[in-house]
Amino acid sequence: MTDAPFVRPDMQAFLDGLAGMAGPTLAELTLEEARASYIALHGMADRPARELAVIRDLTCPGPAGGIPLRLYDARETREAGPVITFYHGGGFVIGDLDTHHNLCTEIAALMDLPVVAVDYRLAPEHPFPAAIEDCEAATRWVASSPSELERKATGVVPIGDSAGGNAAIVVSQLLGAKPADVPVALQVPIFPLASDANGSASLEQFDDGYLLTKASIEFFDAAYKAERSDPRGFPILGDHSIAPPTIVATASLDPIRDSGREYAKALIEAGRSVVYLEMQGVTHSFTNIRAAVPSTQGDLERIIAAMKMMLETA
Repeated sequence: MTDAPFVRPDMQAFLDGLAGMAGPTLAELTLEEARASYIALHGMADRPARELAVIRDLTCPGPAGGIPLRLYDARETREAGPVITFYHGGGFVIGDLDTHHNLCTEIAALMDLPVVAVDYRLAPEHPFPAAIEDCEAATRWVASSPSELERKATGVVPIGDSAGGNAAIVVSQLLGAKPADVPVALQVPIFPLASDANGSASLEQFDDGYLLTKASIEFFDAAYKAERSDPRGFPILGDHSIAPPTIVATASLDPIRDSGREYAKALIEAGRSVVYLEMQGVTHSFTNIRAAVPSTQGDLERIIAAMKMMLETA
């Protein structure tokens, strides 16, 4: 008998390949090197971007100036409907519109809905809650159906991975407490940090060797400086009674897996409409390694299928 966790063969091959490329840890890199390495990882590991009818950069007003956005749509024009707002991962420290470009094209193509990606301010230059303020402002702007968007929003769908999953939950809570021009139709936090991961079983079990490491989490935490008592930093502390329909997706080999589980449990206990998906045998960031780990394309498609089902039954 063994207590070793199940790892998919293609996931194990990718992890073995990374282990063979011995180099400095994220915390040992300069900020510029860390951000460049994140772009390089996704460029190497993710599937190519889809060709879409519309891929267009925009800017919306924000609390500290213009916020860069990118609009994706498989159609040149479309009827009024939901608009997806995407917040990228990277611990609120690394990541940008380009690191998640390929993923956003995939979501736009598979969902056949507009996607607006938000290039929020990053820490440590702009610590908590700058990123959240930008994500909220951008989402409210999208909800107002501005002329620059050339699309009429009937609802918004906050979605994001990792730190972006945290932002999706927080933005939904903020728009629940103070509604935007249209409601949050669905929220989709993907391997999110919803509660403090310190002391969790998953953080101890998968602290190293599974893509996201405990040291990286501590590096992001020290840079972002989220208040431990503020729901905008740890949305498990927020009001779950007003949560919109939700899809929570986690990865079984993720050090912050238990944070996502805890959030899904809180929503269920609050009587909210929830679909919980845990992808077995894969790590954090499975949505961005779909070329290197081909089976993860199926995981993304499961999330997409759940999104379509939830929107159709809303």
